[in-house]
Amino acid sequence: MIRLAFTIVAGIVLGLVVHLVSVLALPRIATQDAYSRLTPMTKVNGVTQLPLADPSTSPMPFMDPAFALAICRYDLTGGPIKLTVPVSQAYTSVSFYTRNEIAYYAINDRSAGRKVIELDLMTEAQHNELPEDEEVTAADRLIIDSPSTTGLIVMKALAPEPGLMPQAQATLAAATCGPQTEPPAKAEAPRGRR
Repeated sequence: MIRLAFTIVAGIVLGLVVHLVSVLALPRIATQDAYSRLTPMTKVNGVTQLPLADPSTSPMPFMDPAFALAICRYDLTGGPIKLTVPVSQAYTSVSFYTRNEIAYYAINDRSAGRKVIELDLMTEAQHNELPEDEEVTAADRLIIDSPSTTGLIVMKALAPEPGLMPQAQATLAAATCGPQTEPPAKAEAPRGRR
């Protein structure tokens, strides 16, 4: 009787261990993660709009049909990139993911407080190389440090009614994501006293 109880307990423990290992390992060994699925249809350091959500042809699972989606697949090995996303009338959000689908930053139109979400994306090493300028404050520019050199930026614009979807798509069509070619912006000196 004790041998049977021990065998049952050992089988249950072994089953739990195998289940836990497979659940934790699956995201790392899956070949069709979001980055792999989007690679053939997106360009590096550029904005690509995804087709509207349709159950039969959706490029990603669980896409919300009320949102227009655009993707920027970034690569920071050549330097920082600048992202600019106009704000739609209803709601706009921007989310940042590493190559392994780990979300590390998100911002929406309400927290941006402007008509355009504008930021610089770079690695921590690239951020440390920036010259320190006392005239440029954190309010002048938003800098996001990416934990990896490659990843995805997902931009969403809400269409509260189906008829407003073209407007949401037009908002994302005006978004830009590309290498930063300009030096850091400088704040204007106060006028009057010299």
